[in-house]
Amino acid sequence: MILDVIVEDKKRRLNEQKRTLGETEIRRMAEQYQGERHSFLEALCKEGISIIGEFKKASPSLGEIKSKINFLERMEEYNGAVDAISCLTEEDHFHGSVAYFTEVRKGSSLPVLRKDFMIEPYQFYEAKVIGADAVLLIAAILDDVMLRDFYQLSSELGLDALVEVHDERDLERALKLGAEIIGINNRDLRDFSIHLETTVRLRKLVPKEKVLVAESGIRTDADVALLKRCGVDAFLIGRALMEAEHPGLLAKRWKEGAA
Repeated sequence: MILDVIVEDKKRRLNEQKRTLGETEIRRMAEQYQGERHSFLEALCKEGISIIGEFKKASPSLGEIKSKINFLERMEEYNGAVDAISCLTEEDHFHGSVAYFTEVRKGSSLPVLRKDFMIEPYQFYEAKVIGADAVLLIAAILDDVMLRDFYQLSSELGLDALVEVHDERDLERALKLGAEIIGINNRDLRDFSIHLETTVRLRKLVPKEKVLVAESGIRTDADVALLKRCGVDAFLIGRALMEAEHPGLLAKRWKEGAA
């Protein structure tokens, strides 16, 4: 499966990285971090739909993303329209990096989610050091012990956790964990096919007090309208905003219209 390959590549990257900066040192840096914190959770709890705008260069399923505007223009558009930002840091399949994240962090006072395949504590300490406000926990790649430990570690570091699920089993695990922010990924990480019906189906099982984020495959007014009717709290949107000539206008239209 594609997911297995991505995780193995991430393990290799982490092993290489630790030879340059060890876990003891990155943990010390995280504990000493004094940067400003922006609440990802609060950004998604306000009245109406929230939008998480993504910085994303490529994906394994669709290849390189062709942006019509430069980085600074995108930064300005996102800052004026979205409620939070997501930035890919996975190197081999999404062409992200910590350096990419750092540039995004410097350019915005919005909460920023580090989006990666988080499989070791090292990555959580690093997320804190680079100024992340939240991290992604993908239930499909974590067993129950890892999911619990990483959720607790995120909390200890002052990081909000977006717990991503794709089916009923993973949703049950997220709810048992007590996750406040649940992301339903419409993309099946086994084969990267997309089905918006995943959110429609699982939404009925998510308690109203949870913050629910719809992820992946949101590209049209009809997609937005469908998911709004489901009662989601936020959209995490990557390719559609990355390919838009005016992503700020598109984000505002989807927040205010397409009901």
